[in-house]
This record gives sequence, C-alpha cells and structure tokens, in this order.
Amino acid sequence: MLPVSVSFVFMVLLLIIATLFVVYALLIIYYWQSWQTIPSFSAEGMSKTSISVIIPARNEEENIDAVLKSILTQHYPKELVEIIVVDDNSTDTTAAIVKNYAQVQLIQLTAKGINSYKKKAIETGIAAATGNLIVCTDADCIVPEKWLQTIASFKEKNQSVFIAAPVNICNNSSLVQVFQAMDFMILQGITGAGVYKQKLTMCNGANLAYEKKAFVAVNGFSGIDNIASGDDMLLMHKIWKKYSESVHYIKSKQAIVTTLALPTWKAFFNQRIRWASKAKTYDDKRIFWVLLLVYTFNFSFLVLAIAGFFNTEYWLYLLALWIGKTLVELPFVISLATFFEKQILTKYFFFFQPLHILYTIISGLFGQFAKYEWKGRVVK
Repeated sequence: MLPVSVSFVFMVLLLIIATLFVVYALLIIYYWQSWQTIPSFSAEGMSKTSISVIIPARNEEENIDAVLKSILTQHYPKELVEIIVVDDNSTDTTAAIVKNYAQVQLIQLTAKGINSYKKKAIETGIAAATGNLIVCTDADCIVPEKWLQTIASFKEKNQSVFIAAPVNICNNSSLVQVFQAMDFMILQGITGAGVYKQKLTMCNGANLAYEKKAFVAVNGFSGIDNIASGDDMLLMHKIWKKYSESVHYIKSKQAIVTTLALPTWKAFFNQRIRWASKAKTYDDKRIFWVLLLVYTFNFSFLVLAIAGFFNTEYWLYLLALWIGKTLVELPFVISLATFFEKQILTKYFFFFQPLHILYTIISGLFGQFAKYEWKGRVVK
C-alpha cells in the first residue's frame, strides 16, 4: 500500500491525465471533422497565371533528375512556366545534372557562414523569378502532371495569396519508412484542417505557393532569416498576418507532391528535431499551445509507466490510455489514409502508438536544446 500522501499525489496525476485526454480527444475530433468538410478541388480549364518553380537543392544528385522530369511534363503552357534550381553549395554532381536541362535556370549559391541556407536559396531564386506565382518544392520530390494546373486554377478561383498543398511520403516496407509515412500523413491532415478553418498557419516546404508580390510585401524572410528552419511555416505566418483571408489549403489529389522517406532512424530524428526547433520561434502562438498540449499528453504516458513501478495498477491505466488514444485518432487516420491512398497503414496504427509517443517526447525535448545535423551541416 502507498502512503496516503503519495496516493493523493497519484490521484491528482490521474485527474490531470484524464483532463489532458479529454482536451486532446476533442482537438483530434475537431481536426477530423474539419478535414472532412474541406471541399475537394479539381482543375477547371487552363489558367493564365505565370509561374516560377523554385527548387533549392544541396547534394541531390540521386533525386534532382526525377523532380525536373516530372515538372517538365506538366499539363501547363510552357511559356507560363520557368524552373529555377538554386544549388546550395553542393559537393556532388547536382549542378552538373541541372546544366543538362536547357529549360532550367541554375543559380549557384555562394553565401557562407549563415544559419539558414535554404531560406537564402529560396530568396535568391525569387529574386531572379519572373512569374507572378512562386511555387516551391524540394529536390527529392515528384510532382503529378496536373500539379501546376491545379494550383494555378485554385489560386484564380479563390484569389489566393498563399496556398498550402498536400505532401505524401513514398515508403517501402521497412519499419522506419512505414512509421514516417503514417506520422507525416497525420501531420498533413492537421495542416489541412487547421489552415482551412483559419486556426493554424501550417504548411510544408515541399509543396506550397504564394504570390511574389506578397513575398516582397512582407519583406520576405527578413526577421526570420536567422532561424535555421521555417522557410515554410514562419513565412506563411508573416503572409497570413497581412492577407489572412487569402491564405488557403488545397485538398486535391491532383496537387499531391510525393517525397522520399528518410532511410534511417537517425535521419528521421534529425528531421523531426529540426522541425521541433521552430516551436519557440513561432509567432503564431496557436501552434505553440497545440504543440504544448500534444507534448504534455504524450508525456503523461511516460508518467504512468514510471508510476507503475510504485503500483502496477497504473500500468492498467497506461494500457487504457493507449487504447483510448488509438480509438480517438483512428477515424481521422482512416479518412486521411483514404485521401492519400495509404489504407494499408491503418493496420499498423495501434502498434505504432508507443513508438510515436516516445519519438514525440524525444524530438520535442531535443528540438529545444540540442544541435542537429542536416544536409551535412551541424545546425543549432
């Protein structure tokens, strides 16, 4: 038997955890219902918007050829599209491969000693761009043939200034890649729901678009250029503050960009730590409070696991919370898996919960204090 004072402490902890679960459950249900209400979009006719596709690239010799071929086969007037690759000090043959494409403009970044090379690369590309709409993707992506047509059509129909668009992870059957695909799919659902309901400014740099004049109007990356990551979400929030009614999410299978899964757990954690490192710099405090809730709720699993060593009854509460979390999230996951055509992932969902909880705790903690390695550079 535990002393009365200790038992009281654990009862308070259980009450706090139960409250966290209820709030978390309501949030997930809200995201699920919001995702369901986003209207699907299909391209209508041919657009007349001039587009500059910006691709920052560093040491992407294995991937750059594929992304350029997918862009060059777009169903969009060739005279309205320019493709700009900004080579970020690559030490491989990335630049040489790009030079083989006469239709692609290559800019080689020469800046050194800065903390955000990707922002500098994008900024340099935009400075050279002539299109009215900047469309960004990454060098390790593949885009569908109606990608530009769909984005431009959506922009013209909705008078969008900034568009967040869906991204899908291409995975093999390995544990690390299947886990990434599921985790990323859920993040995409939260992104779509939050942006559509005007509750969050979230996006992914692998697939987004914004007016060049809007980028100029908010002084680009000025004020956030010292932050290593955030070329997508931090910029999105700057634009949202000026054009809040014109920031949209496009829910369209024709606009889904596919990116590669990271090959190792080390690379995966480095990426997630990089993403988590932005949390303390978000000007959009709504995201901070959501992240705090998610982190605290996941941390409660660790609390229950430790409490079980004092009283094994708490391990039963841990199991109940595990099941409860799964049941709350499952409808949202099924809906997302249908859209991204990854229904097979749902059968792993229950068993991935402990791994997801552990990774959330670790990446959230290390993202605030640790350095990480990205593209061969160690970043604070």
